[in-house]
Amino acid sequence: MSDPLDDNTRRVAPDGLAIRRRRHERGWGPRDLIRAIGDASTRSSGVRETITPNLLAGIEEQGEAIPYTTLCLLAGGLDCDPVDILRD
Repeated sequence: MSDPLDDNTRRVAPDGLAIRRRRHERGWGPRDLIRAIGDASTRSSGVRETITPNLLAGIEEQGEAIPYTTLCLLAGGLDCDPVDILRD
């Protein structure tokens, strides 16, 4: 049986273009998405978590591998399922 903590810290490859497209569809700049991530995190857990502008740029521009928990933060901010922003 796998350890759930390992699953949450396992690095995954996000689809940077899909993330950027969803952000642009909302008319958001990078800081708007970062704010939305923090707001969604606060609503779901009571703890404000977010990502840095540099990390968001790395994800959108280079598809930087990130922990699954970070992918979930992004999905929360974009109000989508994490699978929707995961690279195939």
